[in-house]
Amino acid sequence: MPFMKDQSKIERPGALPALVLAYLGDAVYELLVRAHLVSTGITRVDRLHAETVKYVHAAAQAKTLRALEGSLSEEESAVVRRGRNAKSPHTPRSAGVIEYRHSTALESLVGYLYLKGDAARLNHILAAALEAAEEQEQS
Repeated sequence: MPFMKDQSKIERPGALPALVLAYLGDAVYELLVRAHLVSTGITRVDRLHAETVKYVHAAAQAKTLRALEGSLSEEESAVVRRGRNAKSPHTPRSAGVIEYRHSTALESLVGYLYLKGDAARLNHILAAALEAAEEQEQS
C-alpha cells in the first residue's frame, strides 16, 4: 500500500527534536491504521473510529513498542530513547506516565522513519501494531 512520496524525505530527520518527530509520527501512524482498516472493507465511520482507537491509544502504542524492542536497530533505538525521555508539555489523560512516554517514543520512531522515507520499516511497525491489538483482543 503506497502512501509516501519522495518529497516527504528530509536529509537528517534524526536532527529534529523528538517531540517534532512524535507530532508527525502521531499523524502518520493514525493514517496508516485508518488506511489499513478501510482496506479491510469496513465502511461505517463509527466502526472505523472504534477500531482505530484500539490501535492508536497510548496503551496499544506502548505494547507495540515493546513488541518491536528486540528488532530495533541502534539508530532506531536512539530515536526511541529520545522520544521516551522527551519532556512533553501535555499530561496523559487516559494513560499512565510510563505508557504515555512509550507511546511518544513509538510516535517519534514512526515520524523519523516517515521522514527518512523507510516505507518497508513503517509497514513492519504497522504489522506489529496489528498483531499486538489482535493479541489484546483475544485475551
